[in-house]
Amino acid sequence: MDAGPLSVLLLCRYERLGASSRLRFLDYLPALAQRGLQVTAAPFFDDAYLTAYYAGRRDVTAILRAYGRRLAVLPQLRRYDLIWIEKEMLPWLPGGWERRLLGATPYVVDFDDAWALRYQTHRLAMVRRLLGDKWRALLPGAALVLCGSAALEEWARQEGALRTALIPTVIDLERYPPRPSPCNDVLTIGWIGTRSTLPHLTLAGEALAQVCAGGRARLRLIANQTLDLPGVPVEFVPWREDQEAALLSGVDVGIMPLPDAPWERGKCAYKLIQYMAAGRPVVASPVGANAEVVVDGQTGFLATTTSEWISALTALRDDTSLRGAMGAAGRQRVEQRYCLQVQADRLAAALRLAAGEAGRRS
Repeated sequence: MDAGPLSVLLLCRYERLGASSRLRFLDYLPALAQRGLQVTAAPFFDDAYLTAYYAGRRDVTAILRAYGRRLAVLPQLRRYDLIWIEKEMLPWLPGGWERRLLGATPYVVDFDDAWALRYQTHRLAMVRRLLGDKWRALLPGAALVLCGSAALEEWARQEGALRTALIPTVIDLERYPPRPSPCNDVLTIGWIGTRSTLPHLTLAGEALAQVCAGGRARLRLIANQTLDLPGVPVEFVPWREDQEAALLSGVDVGIMPLPDAPWERGKCAYKLIQYMAAGRPVVASPVGANAEVVVDGQTGFLATTTSEWISALTALRDDTSLRGAMGAAGRQRVEQRYCLQVQADRLAAALRLAAGEAGRRS
């Protein structure tokens, strides 16, 4: 199996509008095809569902369509050498049932978030009881568990995963060509994300207000909705996939504040990787993968307290040469570790090994 083509069914959660599916799966498909992996993508949700979700609407019809599409795929599982699952095959289904539906086909489970917490910490006791241990039933039978961060890999092992691999969430260098530093009239601090992570910005709100005081800086917010931060001039730019690299190249500094909480400890620091790929220095909370991605004092700063945030942002605001040096160091780090061009070989090898090991065990 190592030498010939490998047929893989990808059960991702979203189409391209969903960042997790786009970055950890769909962006890799051309590179995997070049390496002999024939991957067929079967998303659960379509873009119409996410469009409604981002607008604050719950589209029940789209949810029912999603289950219909996924159930229609199940009879085809045996046609493939390997099943590659984003988080779970069927949401809200107990792990034992999901494991039985998978049958004898080897499968890989992929995580970029602390997904188990959505069941383990659910407000309903029945959900916690029925689904809280879902992955204890599912992960021990997986040929491989792929994790986006060290914290997620440790969790997977605790849940019984026999084979794990850390594959960070990365960018495609071809979409992030090197660009010169911007010529902004004031320091432009960038943040990119969705409505679910917008509240994290309030953690740095006081620091941003002080750094921006007197018109010395502003916040460029690249998202699907804006946020009011007292004392912070906000430039809201609606997110578009085809423009995000250019928009990020127009900021001077990128930020990623995070609360030190269980869900956030599992995050994969993708925002930081984007900023660094654009050649911009970063300031981030030392939570989860943030502390792995940022080399404190070289590619940017790690900051916990308001005073630390103010000190870091002020230093970068007042020293253009520091911004340039840190931005160049960040770009180099992405080229070495956090790009698709480096990780594609590792991912292809991991998937082939998973299929081969499962075949030898059967």
